[in-house]
Amino acid sequence: MFSPYYRRARSRGAADAQDHVALNVALYGASARRWTMTERGRAQLTRNADELVIGPSRVAWDGQALRIDIDERGMPLPRRVRGQVRVHPLGLCRFTTPLDAAGRHRWGPIAPCAHIEVELTQPRLRWRGHAYLDSNEGDEPVDRAFHGWDWSRASLRDGSTAVLYDLRAPPGEGADRLIAQRFSTDGSSTPFAAPPRQTLARTRWGLARTQRSDAAVPPRPLQSLEDTPFYERSLLAAGLLGESVTAVHETLHVPRLVSVPVQAMLPFRMPRRT
Repeated sequence: MFSPYYRRARSRGAADAQDHVALNVALYGASARRWTMTERGRAQLTRNADELVIGPSRVAWDGQALRIDIDERGMPLPRRVRGQVRVHPLGLCRFTTPLDAAGRHRWGPIAPCAHIEVELTQPRLRWRGHAYLDSNEGDEPVDRAFHGWDWSRASLRDGSTAVLYDLRAPPGEGADRLIAQRFSTDGSSTPFAAPPRQTLARTRWGLARTQRSDAAVPPRPLQSLEDTPFYERSLLAAGLLGESVTAVHETLHVPRLVSVPVQAMLPFRMPRRT
């Protein structure tokens, strides 16, 4: 979705998505902050039902856990990220839903409730905790269906995960869409009544953003994780289904993403190696 090389290739005609693949790793924290998203071509891609290999990194399913072996170099500072991540689903989920009226874009969690084990050698980090794994797919570029969205997920007291997806269509091109779904630890899911949308402060780059939170609980930013001209990720405190939660929140502004200045800047964060 973010690849400037794929967008450039599509502008010249049909393009092979498998010639534009990357493993994105983002680490936060003052002492170990890293970002990797090196794009590689088809010659460095191997895939089958159980394994995905992109350059020196590998993602594989062993029947019980998803194992991610990472060997990447960060950008814009060329610092290594090496090690292994294991994601253990509590229950696999079969929920999928269209994101747009035409059904050309789809979203569905794979393991919305999971445990994670992180063992990195570069930087030297180790931890365990909660995890979440989902999937997005599309049959066309993202700017054809969306103006932007606000997305969030939060863990609830019973171990379930609540997801809110507020999608905005391009002006004059269809209705907006709201998804509010609660996923249980066994992989089952139920919709819930979304609380009202509340306005958050704009980002440093001036992005407008919102978060749905119980009416009596204004959402409150806790930590900014990513703050770019077109995309923002943060931790928020909010009220959801009568509980006080910490939510992972994302805002995407598609016109900024496809603008000429941003497309010119992206290669500095996303180099290509063929």
